Amino acid sequence: MTTSAASLHTGGCRCGALRFGCGAEPHFAAICHCGDCRKASGAPFLAFVGFHRSAVTFEGGEGMRYGEAPVARSFCPTCGAPIAYFDERLPDSIYFVIGAMDTPQRFEPTIQAFAGKALPFACVSVDLPARAGGAVPRPEHP
Repeated sequence: MTTSAASLHTGGCRCGALRFGCGAEPHFAAICHCGDCRKASGAPFLAFVGFHRSAVTFEGGEGMRYGEAPVARSFCPTCGAPIAYFDERLPDSIYFVIGAMDTPQRFEPTIQAFAGKALPFACVSVDLPARAGGAVPRPEHP
């Protein structure tokens, strides 16, 4: 895959072994609160952005898949980063985890799935204390 004007949106894993490009605008952006998404991400919820499969190209493969039909998730076999969600019932779409996108800020979710399963604290709060760096202070390296 060569990033070009044809790739409006790009992304990949942490280590760069897997890259993808999307030549069209997304048709979907959501947050999912289901237990499977929580387990797969290790987070209180998972955000996805959906593209039509025909507009997506990969470099380095689509990653390793796991899951039970009709759904599967993919991850990079080198660094373990989550990449995408596939649903056999929606074969013309692919749903990338927003964190795998190079410009995740461009994909604001517009809907929440399984909202009734949201954890009681599963919200983004600007009222929390903020740090410029990590949440846990660390000593400087010499």
